[in-house]
Parts: sequence; C-alpha cells; structure tokens
Amino acid sequence: MLHELTICPNVDKQGREASSAAYMSNDNEKDLDIIATYSDVSGTIRTCRVKTKDLSASWVLENPINVDKVQVLKLKDTYQTSTPFQENVEQSTDDQQFQEGEILSHRQTYWSPVKFKRQILRQKRRDLRTAELVRQDKEVDKEMQATEAIESLKNMDTVVKGKYSIWRKDFENPNADSTLKLMRDQIIMAEVYANIALSKKQTVLYNSLLKQIMESLNVIGEANSDADLHPSSLDRAKEMGHALSVAKDELYYCCTVERKLRAMLLTTEDNLESQKKRSAFLIQLAAKTVPKPLHCLSLQLSADYYFHGYYQTKQEPYNEKLEDPSLYHYAIFSDNVLATSVVVNSTVLHANEPEKNVFHIVTDKLNFAAMKMWFLVNSPENATIQVDNIDDFKWMNSSYCSVLRQLESVRIKDYYFKANHPSTLSDGVDHLKYRNPKYLSILNHLRFYLPEVHPKLDKILFLDDDIVVQKDLTPLWDVDLKGMVNGAVETCKESFHRFDKYLNFSNPIIIENFDPNACGWAFGMNIFDLKEWRKRNITAIYHHWQDLNDDRTLWKLGTLPPGLITFYNLTHPLDRKWHVLGLGYDPALNRTEIENAAVIHYNGNYKPWLDLAVSKYQSYWSKYVSSDNYYLQRCNISE
Repeated sequence: MLHELTICPNVDKQGREASSAAYMSNDNEKDLDIIATYSDVSGTIRTCRVKTKDLSASWVLENPINVDKVQVLKLKDTYQTSTPFQENVEQSTDDQQFQEGEILSHRQTYWSPVKFKRQILRQKRRDLRTAELVRQDKEVDKEMQATEAIESLKNMDTVVKGKYSIWRKDFENPNADSTLKLMRDQIIMAEVYANIALSKKQTVLYNSLLKQIMESLNVIGEANSDADLHPSSLDRAKEMGHALSVAKDELYYCCTVERKLRAMLLTTEDNLESQKKRSAFLIQLAAKTVPKPLHCLSLQLSADYYFHGYYQTKQEPYNEKLEDPSLYHYAIFSDNVLATSVVVNSTVLHANEPEKNVFHIVTDKLNFAAMKMWFLVNSPENATIQVDNIDDFKWMNSSYCSVLRQLESVRIKDYYFKANHPSTLSDGVDHLKYRNPKYLSILNHLRFYLPEVHPKLDKILFLDDDIVVQKDLTPLWDVDLKGMVNGAVETCKESFHRFDKYLNFSNPIIIENFDPNACGWAFGMNIFDLKEWRKRNITAIYHHWQDLNDDRTLWKLGTLPPGLITFYNLTHPLDRKWHVLGLGYDPALNRTEIENAAVIHYNGNYKPWLDLAVSKYQSYWSKYVSSDNYYLQRCNISE
C-alpha cells in the first residue's frame, strides 16, 4: 500500500536537509515535520501529522524526488512482496513524472532508521565485547602471575633456620644484615679453599686463609646484625675478599669446590642431627628434674612435720564427708606439693559451694610428710582434704597389679637404668620421653584402681596435678554419661590424636579389636561413674591388656594408651570448653579458648613450675601461688 507524504511547504530546503542529516547522524530520534494524507475506511480524505515513532519499523524512506514547491516521499514496505496493483500504480506514476532512465539516474541508495540503529547497537556490542576480552585478558595475566608466584614459593625453602630466617623483621630490608651475611659466607669459602690448599700442600696459602678466618671471627664475635658489628668490619670483609680472590686464582676448580662444599654440608647436617638429639635429651632431663626451690619446699615441710610431732598422730578423726556420695569428690594423685596446692586452690576458689568439695590426695612415701604438712597449715576454708600414702594400700602389690609386676622385671630395669641399652640417647628422640621416671611411678597408674581407693563413692572427678581450674566444676556430676564409665574431652582434630597415634596397629591383636581412626580423649579431667565401673569390671579389663603388653609391643609406656584401650566404647565425650590442653607444649593456642575453658592443662614438658614453661601461659598458674606464704618465701618461690 502506497502512502503519499507531503512535507509542509513552510520548511525550507536547507532546514530539511539539516534536519535529515541531524537525524541520520544522531542516535536519538528527532521528529520529522511530515503531514500524511490518507483515505479512511469511508473514503474521506484525511491529513495528520506523522512523527518518526509512528512510522512502521519495516518501511524505507526513499530519497526525495524534487517537484515544484513540495516534495513527495514514498514509503514502501520492504519486507512484503508488492502486489500487481501496487506495481501498476507505481509504474503509472513513474511514467507520468519521469522517464525510466531519469528515475535510475536520480535515485540514490535508500536509508533505513532501523538499520542505522542496528548498526549503532552492533557497534556498541562490539565495543562491549572488546572491553570484556581486554578485561579477561588482564585477569588471565594476573592469574598467570599468581600461579608463577605460587610455584616460586613452592620451590623456595621458607623454613630458613638460624640467623637468616626470612620471617624475621630485619629481613624486611634486604640489606639489613648484608655485611654480616657477607662475612659469614666469606668464612665458609675460606674454609673450603683452606682445605683444598692443605690437600695440595700449599702451606703458605693455607696459613694465610686460617689467619683471615680467625680475624673475621674475632670481628663478628656474637653479632646478630650489622648494628652489632665493629666499625672495622667492612674493612675486614674487603681484606678477606682480596684473600679469597688470590685463593680462587690458584685453587679454584669447579668439581673440587663442589665436592668440598657437599662434604661440608653433610658434616653440618650430621652435627645438626646430633644437636637435636642432645637438645631433646636436655629438655627431657630438665622436665624430669625437680627444681631446687621445689626440692627445698618438700624438705622444709617434711622437717616441720616431724619437728612438730604430727607424725605421732596415728589416725585422724573420722570425717563422714569423706564417704558421703552426695558431695563432690575429687581424686588427685601427685608427688608435687606446690602443683597439688594450685589444683585445690583454683578449684575451691571457683566453686559455688566449696563446703561440698572433698579432695582425696594420694602421694608416695617420700612426699607424704610434706604434702600432709602443707595442707595442715594451708588448707582452704570449708573444703575437706584427705591426704593418703600409697604405701598404705596393702592391696596394691605385684600379685594383683600387672604394672607393678612388670616394673619389677629385669627388662624394665635394664630399659631405664642401663646406659648401653638400645633405647638410649643414640636411639632417637622419640624414645627419650619414655625414659622419664614418671612411668615408673605407681601413682601414675593408680587412676585405674579408683573403685578400690574409694569403695563407698558412686562418682568421682579425676584431676591431674598440672591443671588449673577456672570455673565451677560441680555441674559435671549432673552430666548424663548415657551408660558410659568415663566422661572426657576428645582430642582428635582431623587425623590427630586418634588411636593409631598411640597403639601399634601392625600387631594383629590391636587390629582385630580396635579402630585406628577412633577418636582419642584426654586424661587429666575425667568424671568416672564408679557404679558402672564396678558393674563392668573395668579394672579387670585393664589388667588383661596390661598383661598382653608385657613386652611393650602393643604400646609404649604410659597411661593414656591403656586408658584408651580400657575405656574403648565406654567414654562419653564432654564439651571441649570443659578441658583445654596443650599449654605444656604448644605456644600457639587460642587465648580466647584458654580463658573460656573450665580447666586448662599443662600437658607436655613445659610445666608451669619449670624454667621451661611457656612464659605467656605461666600467669594462669602462678596467680594461685601465694607469694606471702611462709614456706614459699623460705625457698625463694614466688610468682
């Protein structure tokens, strides 16, 4: 269908061309001043103003044909096939206005607003796509750089030992200790050339290098950074550099130097391994040695106990609280007076009802007088304290106790007391800890005989002497153990502290009876149901496995492995907040967890009463040691 559009005569030619050009060059649509003449359904001729938005998206605006005073524009549907009637109308109109050749010469390429907009949109899409590709390319470059950095770090030995650790603050400045490092490297190379010179019998050069080494060592002294070096150190480094240059000219041969450096490296590694073993031995020695102040404390207390005649009191008056099952009973087995006092003091201080707390302390014959005297003069208010001597337990003998029978064997005596035994210092670090005398103490194994020690009690809370109580523990007596015997905090995190860490799963007896992935738990704060213990005859289970381990092939020495075995599938896990471990070996524990815990445990070698203690954890323990105590002042024991 053909429509004639008459452009208003009042718009001049320049205005129309400018308007048309502006429209074609601008993406924003601008209205054309067009008046359309058409016939409606009834045949009446009507006119209306047409704007660009009213035109069909499929129409094409052809170039105008010049006529007098007006321009006639033709709009035709480019997407529909012309009908014969339309073709006739177009042909007749063309014949009347122009010749066929004139029409071809005057017609120009047609222009469509829709196509123009599509071109603009395509261009925008291209620009966006280009920007996206550029961005992706930059991200790929960054990822490649990050990957290269990670690979570089993997190849880097970040565990740089000694004075050149990359994690120390001085390393933030690459040149912080450049002179010191240079001088030490020079000494190493001087030693290499000195050995080569000696092998080649160049005595003069050998003596010269030795002299240079000694002078450099004297200048370095005990310096740990450039700031500690003598002002003449740089001149000394220059002199050494000159001597090395002379030695290199005469002695340098790549293969020889390489072999010498490799030999020095192997020697250094052997020395390092030897020092590690020596360090482990000394740590074990320091851990098991009673410090002089504690030894003094025990002697002073024992002397006063006998001096004041307390030993003459054969039997103390009966106290009904000691066997009252409605009270809160604690078992502490220790030969350390000061450590035991901290456990008692911290427990009573945080108890909501201290008068209901009953402490059953068992110690050995050597420390009985000291322990007894301490609590005679330093007993906390309201709480009840009983101190027993393990030698008074007549049932505790080798015919009943498997571990006592084993400790009396020749094999165990050789293991502990013969210097030429295979498991000595040369046997490795792992075996050293098992040579600690605490494994010989029956106090360490008394925890497996709680029903015999306390025959009238139904429940008891076992506490190690290296713990500190920070909250009221009485709610533990209300914990439902769900038919289990032992309530304890589990210690397994991911693959750590599971059964395979403590038991020998290469032994078929262990493989058949236990799961290597079973979760371990902690001795040190355990709530025991003694009624259930007696019902299940737990002590007999302990004896059974202890007898099977007579040759120590199921586990090494200690009480945790037999405890894991004895209470296997009989332990109820407690909330971790009840018991936080590791203060005796791990300096990186979370402070918040420590402070929120009901009990903190200094398990490990770094006990809080030793000089080995981790200093930042020591205050949790020392605040329960009274600095104005008479005996502590006499032995110079303070916070």
